[in-house]
Amino acid sequence: MAFNILNHSAVPKHEILSDEEIEEIFADVDFDLNQLPKIKVNDPVSKAIGAKEGQVLKITRKSETAGIFVTFRLVSGENNQK
Repeated sequence: MAFNILNHSAVPKHEILSDEEIEEIFADVDFDLNQLPKIKVNDPVSKAIGAKEGQVLKITRKSETAGIFVTFRLVSGENNQK
């Protein structure tokens, strides 16, 4: 029986964004996607959702102070560490 990391209570919701969603979300922001914080392509959650290098992940967390906190990560190659 394999363990599904996505079902763990400490793992927030991760979604792969489409190109259209990226354009919509970042339309009014003047920066390069490479400036986003990184998540490795071989991260357990990246692997579990099938993320590929260059994709952007939307991570939604529950927060006691903010209610819902959304952040974004750029999937980077195994050797591109930041």
